Amino acid sequence: MIILCLTIFATVFKAGWTGANERTFIAVKPDGVQRRLVGEIVRRFERKGFKLVGMKFLQASEEQLKKHYWDLREKPFYNSLVNYMSSGPIVAMVWQGLDVVKTARKMLGETNPADSLPGTIRGDFCVEVSRNVIHGSDSVESAQKEIALWFEHHELFCWEECSQHWIYA
Repeated sequence: MIILCLTIFATVFKAGWTGANERTFIAVKPDGVQRRLVGEIVRRFERKGFKLVGMKFLQASEEQLKKHYWDLREKPFYNSLVNYMSSGPIVAMVWQGLDVVKTARKMLGETNPADSLPGTIRGDFCVEVSRNVIHGSDSVESAQKEIALWFEHHELFCWEECSQHWIYA
């Protein structure tokens, strides 16, 4: 089983995550942790049918956050975003499943909670854009970069889910 998982990981890493093996990075931000929303967020992803393959509870360093948000470095809110994200613990996760990046973005809702529909995470739990509870990768390419930044390959688990045949045809 371990050899099979390593082979799958090497193949997926080289070819990119596609199909039911697609992966995304999700992080519950400090406000989501403080408000005790981690369990609810995990529940929503599990109920959707996605598979959790990595999870960490950590205090992010300023250096790591600057790398993560490098594309936003020219934005006026960049420094306050890094300060906020380093203000408390976060929960970093990797979820796997068919179209998980696109679907997770829909589950999260819009970046601005005022634009998010009820039923989405931000639509249900957020009021202000600077406290929007959760981060999700916006593309498969971003997911690959973010996962590599937050997780070592040995921290991601390859496991067979017994309900997979009830989720995928």
